[in-house]
Amino acid sequence: MDKRIAQRLGREVGVVGLGCWQLGADWGQVEESDALAVLNAAADAGVTFFDTADVYGDGRSETLIGTFLRERGDGITVATKMGRRVDQVPENYSRENFLAWNDRSRANLGVDTLDLVQLHCPPTPVYDRDEVFDALDEMVADERIAAYGVSVETVDEALRAIARPNVASVQIILNAMRLKPLEQVLPRAAEAGVAIIARVPLASGLLSGKYSAETTFGADDHRNYNRNGDAFDVGETFSGVPYEVGLKAVDRLRPLVPAGATMAQFALRWIADQPQVSVVIPGARNPEQARGNAAAADLAPLSDEVHAEVRAVYDELVRPHVHDRW
Repeated sequence: MDKRIAQRLGREVGVVGLGCWQLGADWGQVEESDALAVLNAAADAGVTFFDTADVYGDGRSETLIGTFLRERGDGITVATKMGRRVDQVPENYSRENFLAWNDRSRANLGVDTLDLVQLHCPPTPVYDRDEVFDALDEMVADERIAAYGVSVETVDEALRAIARPNVASVQIILNAMRLKPLEQVLPRAAEAGVAIIARVPLASGLLSGKYSAETTFGADDHRNYNRNGDAFDVGETFSGVPYEVGLKAVDRLRPLVPAGATMAQFALRWIADQPQVSVVIPGARNPEQARGNAAAADLAPLSDEVHAEVRAVYDELVRPHVHDRW
């Protein structure tokens, strides 16, 4: 698998990683044996980067990864997140809370030093609080964490984070239905040596090409209960694109899929074609999906004509719904 490195992150990672939200909750139940099978299949396929958070299943995702690490953790970088266990006010992003959350994640994962800790889509004022980043710097100095970054909702937040001298990574929604980060965030990150972690790469499964107007989702699936942003930022569900609009965009994109590839692999290859992207983190509910996602790294880069058509579909159908919101 193609390996990429960002100066501030200081470690090489495979361009296709694994998002582990679904191993905890919010996508329906996943049995422990199935979750471990996904992690093992991803690692077998060359994946070296797992992304999780302390709130995914209230620590279940971290704990499952910790079990995996005890068995075969060599060469795996684990990124976790913190900050969503409390009311989302800037005052809760404090040194005291950071230390408590950090202790919990280290225990869940069974490690002394976390590879990468990301603030988990904090309130926008947090980006301007020096004491927040001073506390994170202290945690690096104390070897509680090797590096820190932020997971953001908006382009403006990403740019504020990149301007912080010790932020190692920015995680942002980037896919064929979210093109705005291409304009400023990716170039600025490349200049600063900040890793870009592309999340929601399949627009909550829309870009797998498997859904239709008749598709239904379980009551415990965020694609049901958060479709209107009732639980958290609506941009995390279908990338904020109205479901019916997303289906139309997928139909337009479908003819662009290379022969022998799936639509999900095409969507991941589109992201991997962005040279400033360090790693893209699709989720997987079974080993077959994990292997299929990893195989996207083996596809040939898409042509300029294909990239132009993706842009045209975005401009005509999707842009009015998302571009000025995030």
